[in-house]
Amino acid sequence: MGMLELAQAAPPAENASRPPRIRRPGGGRKKAIAKNPKLLAALLALVDPVTRGDPENPLRWTAKSVRRLSGELKKQGFSASHQLVSELLAAEGYSLQANAKTREGLSHPDRNAQFEHINKRILQAQAESQPVISVDTKKKELVGDFKNSGREWHLKGQPEAVRVHDFVIPELGRANPYGIYDLAHNQGWVSVGTDHDTAAFAVSTIKDWWNTMGSQLYPKATRLHITADGGGSNSSRNRLWKKELQDFADKSGLTIEVTHLPPGTSKWNKIEHRLFSFISQNWRGKPLLSHEVILQLISATTNAKGLKVHSKIDKKSYPTGVKVTDKEMEFLQLERDEFHGEWNYRIKPRNSPSNETVVS
Repeated sequence: MGMLELAQAAPPAENASRPPRIRRPGGGRKKAIAKNPKLLAALLALVDPVTRGDPENPLRWTAKSVRRLSGELKKQGFSASHQLVSELLAAEGYSLQANAKTREGLSHPDRNAQFEHINKRILQAQAESQPVISVDTKKKELVGDFKNSGREWHLKGQPEAVRVHDFVIPELGRANPYGIYDLAHNQGWVSVGTDHDTAAFAVSTIKDWWNTMGSQLYPKATRLHITADGGGSNSSRNRLWKKELQDFADKSGLTIEVTHLPPGTSKWNKIEHRLFSFISQNWRGKPLLSHEVILQLISATTNAKGLKVHSKIDKKSYPTGVKVTDKEMEFLQLERDEFHGEWNYRIKPRNSPSNETVVS
């Protein structure tokens, strides 16, 4: 009968922009939120961040799937399927999202000024053909047949088997990679430590880089500029870091200039996205079975811009808890900048060495 009525209907006018309505205006089923205007408000109250902070809220400690939200709405007297809940949330701009690692603490008022200061010092050093390096510690890794994030190609149904639990294998331990990135030459150096990540280990890595690569790339260098985070083994407040740098300056004859990134900006360190990120990409999905495997994966890392990486295992002992006294600090040739001297300083050599090789 309906098809017959459509066939007998008058054709639309030639100048009409759209065909005439078949259903009268306002006809059809009412939308759920039109039938119950309080439905949307009740749904948003369940997912609102303020409500999540209420310890008495029934959803405070549960995953808020659309089916669970639908069930909670039904308990409140609303009729809302999980599909309707999904549509309402999407219309309000909600989507499923994972946690984002973006919060690093409060921003310092001189954050931008410090970045401008660092950039100025780097450009000045590069204009004078002096070495500039970015340094940092990469995330510690368990050594052994453990699951490593990421995927790689295998025959279907034949993934590489790894351990279920991430317990340290005593005879293998952990790997502590400390890296150096040469901004001018797009080259990296990574020492893989087997002991503690201390300031002594950090500076030992810088010495290894200088002996192996730096002194050859910069035979006429008189100073070395280092950019580093404000925390960790190369912390701006770490006395041992400065004492070890003084030893390096004495033996190399280089003036060591250090500029630390302001608080809460560690991800802006160039080594993070010019070196470490490519190492992580290269070994994703591959179990780090031994320190030798780790070295091979690091050394094989490259990118479209021709990144080259050298690596070395460091099995020396680096005890924690080493104290540097006030008297030892007074003996350092430490000069602080007028602008945030706690972040920007230089350490001059106390003597003139007879050669450029630094003994670790």
